[in-house]
Amino acid sequence: MTVGTKPTSPTLSKRLRPIIAGASLTLFTLLFLMTYLSPFGYMTVTAIKDRSMIADPDAPILPSREATFTYDGQEMAIYLVPTEDGDFNEWAMLKKGREESTFIDPNNPEAGPIEWVGRWRTLDRVWSISPVWENFSEAWTGLNMTRLLRNTIVIAVAGSIGTLISCTVVAYGFSRFRIPGKNLLFMALISTIILPEFVTIVPTYVVFERIGWIGTWLPLIVPHFFANAYNVFLLRQFFMTIPRELDEAAMIDGASPIRVLFSVILPQSIPALVAVGMFHFMFAWNDFFAPLLYLSTERELQPISIGIQLYNARFFAQPHMIQASSLLGLLVPVIIFFLAQRVFMQGIVFTGVEK
Repeated sequence: MTVGTKPTSPTLSKRLRPIIAGASLTLFTLLFLMTYLSPFGYMTVTAIKDRSMIADPDAPILPSREATFTYDGQEMAIYLVPTEDGDFNEWAMLKKGREESTFIDPNNPEAGPIEWVGRWRTLDRVWSISPVWENFSEAWTGLNMTRLLRNTIVIAVAGSIGTLISCTVVAYGFSRFRIPGKNLLFMALISTIILPEFVTIVPTYVVFERIGWIGTWLPLIVPHFFANAYNVFLLRQFFMTIPRELDEAAMIDGASPIRVLFSVILPQSIPALVAVGMFHFMFAWNDFFAPLLYLSTERELQPISIGIQLYNARFFAQPHMIQASSLLGLLVPVIIFFLAQRVFMQGIVFTGVEK
């Protein structure tokens, strides 16, 4: 009779290998995320400082002021003073000396002056966190943010509506209908992606100037009602993943192609539509060149990208005000992203058709 051998247990290295791999991946992701977000963190921290905090080379990264204590009508700086037992006390300097200085304890000023032997220049100052929130209110007023937000939202929302309508219709046609030369037409549409935008600037400007659209929002809105290759390609690929059996079932019930679009295609394409709408909204919100080209003489119609640029040119020597205005410009896109991220990131699962 043969006796089966008991399988050996995994070695320690084999058990630790997945843990090390997971920890390494997590660490790499965190480092990459910190590197990617570091400019945003610097911008946020700088936006809540004032000029003195930025100019002081000894100031910490966070917006802080030198901690002080008022004693007998005199404002004194607070230092970290070491004691004989190895601790540190936060004492206010009453009198400076080369080898011996006089301090006062802010928590117990009734105890009177305290003599400390040592060189005060070797001591570290105590800083207190003191964000300057007034930068945002000043930037809001200086930018006339209400007008800029109104202009930008009108341009971005109107363009997003036009993009969704036109790109949905074109993508539906390419994904569901038999059109003579459809593949050639689609290839011609996609080939426009490689056409540099700067090639069409002059002829496009001439056309808009001839029809009297310069100095209005129309050049920034109307062209988006005629679709674009990026969004048409995205929606077409998404529509093609929807089973055609659903279309055929709706047509058997008497649904027209328009009814199929609204009752079958669009309800299952909400994540793709949200993505396209967000992409165009962010593009319109950040677009600088087109508004500069068509609205350079109309200050009351300019969007936030132009307004912030003009504001930054005026406060070029005050980086805290520049960063505060930039954060205000990011406010709406960030809010919209967080409100729509559930739909934007949700996975697509199709049910109802048994293969």
